[in-house]
Amino acid sequence: QVQVVESGGGLVQPGGSLRLSCAASGSIVSIDAMGWYRQAPGKQRELVAGISRYGRPVYADSVKGRVTISRDNAKNTVYLQMNSLKPEDTAVYYCNIDSYDVNYWGKGTLVTVSS
Repeated sequence: QVQVVESGGGLVQPGGSLRLSCAASGSIVSIDAMGWYRQAPGKQRELVAGISRYGRPVYADSVKGRVTISRDNAKNTVYLQMNSLKPEDTAVYYCNIDSYDVNYWGKGTLVTVSS
């Protein structure tokens, strides 16, 4: 069994910052790509940022320049630093772990950007 647990969501004012964390544990031998997705009410789930095993990041155009993804391979953990948050960033943020072409998802953490 593999467990993927996100943390760090919450309520933040526009222009504020949050740091999300996601830790994978259990029967996981090796992790390839790690990523963050989000789903706003009434919308499809979309990629926010991803990072390869070797640390190469990719970002959605909507968050470029405001978000930084990083990972700690020793801890099987991926982070998402979000700055200059906007109301349209409000969504449930999900962590995705790719291990030998099997995808594991967390249950999500809610980020609300509102004044």
